[in-house]
Amino acid sequence: MAEDPTYGQYKPEQEEETLVGLPFKVILFNDDWHTFDEVIAQLVKAVKCSFETARDFAFEVHVKGQAVVFDGMLQECLKVTSVLEEIALNTQIVS
Repeated sequence: MAEDPTYGQYKPEQEEETLVGLPFKVILFNDDWHTFDEVIAQLVKAVKCSFETARDFAFEVHVKGQAVVFDGMLQECLKVTSVLEEIALNTQIVS
């Protein structure tokens, strides 16, 4: 009787590929040189949100010093930060 070389090894019934999407967040930081209108306009452009939502983000950034303005896949976060940084806003991507 020949020995089975795969004896005792895990044999999956079906191979599946699973993509794990880590949640990333874009943080926008307060500064002393951009106006509310500039920040709001750039948030609308970057995050594709309403004026009211952008205004709320801008106010939170002003009061708390920072705010999470977007969350999603890394590629999307990179696009958002790129747009925000067009006018030299300070951002950070965290996971």
